[in-house]
Amino acid sequence: MSRFNSASHEAATALLLRCCGCAGWAARIAAFRPYPDAESLLAALDEASYDMTPEDVDEALASEWPQPPSPWDDGADGHTDVRPVRAADRPEHDRREPDRDSHDHPGRRVREPDRDRRGILAAHTALRAAHAAYEHRFGHVFLVCLDEWDEGERLGQALADVRDRLGNDPEEERPIVAEELRRLARGRLLRALR
Repeated sequence: MSRFNSASHEAATALLLRCCGCAGWAARIAAFRPYPDAESLLAALDEASYDMTPEDVDEALASEWPQPPSPWDDGADGHTDVRPVRAADRPEHDRREPDRDSHDHPGRRVREPDRDRRGILAAHTALRAAHAAYEHRFGHVFLVCLDEWDEGERLGQALADVRDRLGNDPEEERPIVAEELRRLARGRLLRALR
């Protein structure tokens, strides 16, 4: 917190822009430093987020990029890769030849890891298709904050959310997007301050 408070206005604004890509939003929060504690900073973030105009939201959305999770990415860097997955890109343990005695032969049991892997790949494929449909319908990337979900639940929750929100009209979706931007910014800022 002390580093954020003592940083130059430009450095503090740059950090905030990595949390939410609206210049006015970032400048407003940076201008009211120093903050006595993280809770005060988050309260200022919330207030600035609630005051965002539709143009501010558009500016912030323009800085986001589609990042549905890759089935081979552990997400450790906070960014997921959307390139098609080639066999050579997979971890070594995922490149093995399937067990010919138990894999996809009628009447034989499919190994659980193979079944799990196929299910995960199918869910990722469905999520990418839903992201594309969302972008086509609304003209911007799909955003959802999954911070409160366990890692194993995030894929299913993201898929459920995007499918549910595809039924919204643009006027219904607008405040939901603004709220997801706020929630994402909070999580990003908390991680940046650690």
